[in-house]
Amino acid sequence: MNNFKYMEQGGYEQLVYFYDKTTGLKGITCIHDTTLGPALGGTRLLNYATEEEAVIDVLRLAKGMTYKNAAAGLNLGGGKTVLIGEADKVKSEGYFRALGRFVQSLNGRYITAEDVNTSTKDMDFINMETEYVVGLAGKSGNPSPMTALGAFHGIRAALQFLSSHIQFKEQVKLVII
Repeated sequence: MNNFKYMEQGGYEQLVYFYDKTTGLKGITCIHDTTLGPALGGTRLLNYATEEEAVIDVLRLAKGMTYKNAAAGLNLGGGKTVLIGEADKVKSEGYFRALGRFVQSLNGRYITAEDVNTSTKDMDFINMETEYVVGLAGKSGNPSPMTALGAFHGIRAALQFLSSHIQFKEQVKLVII
């Protein structure tokens, strides 16, 4: 993949690789758009099969966060961080504090939060090194319940719309776990 061409076509601003030798932290942060304000997006930790897979994921997710933040009426742009590794092997205070130092180096252009395989405890470690983190224990906390509630309301609205335009022969029930 030609990263620069993809970034130009998709309106991306920044794609940053980072590594910490001491903790083994390997990651990529993407800032898609900061027109409305600093980029906000979570940090996910996955054992990507290839570096290219991680790049594709962070680009896709950062762009999605631009739209999500704008749709929510927030004065925030979109960004995302992906960390490459096995969560049960790499997670530690030092690992997330190293991530906090990296986030701090972006000087407020990016604000992180929890995502897949990261927790409020991990965000607290990041917060030891930077103020550019949300989802802290005792403050805004874990966003997953609100994300799930938003998804539920979206599905319900879509089904209400469809049921007024389409005759269903049988009712389908959907359970999201």
